[in-house]
Amino acid sequence: MINVACIVEGDGEVAALPVLLRRICEWQTPETPARIPVPIRVYKDRFLNRETEFRRHLLLAAAKCENNGWVLVLLDADDDCPALRGAEILRRAQEIVPHRNISVVLANREYEAWFIAAANSLHGLRSFTLNDPQDAATPEIPRNAKGWLAKRMGGAGYNETTDQPAFSARMDLQQAFESSRSFRKLCSEWSKQHRR
Repeated sequence: MINVACIVEGDGEVAALPVLLRRICEWQTPETPARIPVPIRVYKDRFLNRETEFRRHLLLAAAKCENNGWVLVLLDADDDCPALRGAEILRRAQEIVPHRNISVVLANREYEAWFIAAANSLHGLRSFTLNDPQDAATPEIPRNAKGWLAKRMGGAGYNETTDQPAFSARMDLQQAFESSRSFRKLCSEWSKQHRR
């Protein structure tokens, strides 16, 4: 059993990311079960820009994952380049907790872009309607992925804390993997850390 201690920025991810990671575990590394404690929620700007906040949350995650686990920092890239910004955050994190394995994944642009990448598999769920599959052809381009989803959910709109876990439980992982580079990064980090 491997412990995965996660740091996330949204209330939706607190509920959704463990669901998604358990599915990735069953899909990629069923031979290596994982324990995923409740993620640590941070305010992204304070976490990244205040050294005391950054240190405190990383040390808490390092304690939660214990010796046999790893720390996963998952944030939205927004307008940043996921590869460049992620490498910078990883370097800083490794200086604080060099005794733990750490992965940093920045969803390009938002976690919800992964739902756009797997939109065909979500059609009909929670009033989500995808009338034209071509709408989802470039999942990491829309700046407001939440708004993109809300427009396709009729009057109900998109609710991060309820829809995000539900979509994470149902999205087609292979479809997201094929359509989203940042989702492939999450999967490759999962595979890498579980085969150490």
